[in-house]
Amino acid sequence: MKAICFISLTVLMLCGCFVTGRPGGGVEIIPVLPAIVEVDMDSHYEYNGYHYFYTNDRWYYSNSRDGSRSELPRSRWPREIRRRGGNPYR
Repeated sequence: MKAICFISLTVLMLCGCFVTGRPGGGVEIIPVLPAIVEVDMDSHYEYNGYHYFYTNDRWYYSNSRDGSRSELPRSRWPREIRRRGGNPYR
């Protein structure tokens, strides 16, 4: 049983980011962004049911496009950000 729990926890850690302290309590698993992200003109990116926003050199996420946003841990940021139809940010 311990091995199954360990394997499950390892898979979750590799696939997402645990975030605690969300409004309403509880734990949320946020998917890791791909290495290269292409944002739209509003600096918005949708991935695995979450909405990501690149604003003021920081990444934020939300459960909905118009919902409250939380800062995404830096370890989950993509390596490169591109704007659709334009040049990369970095």
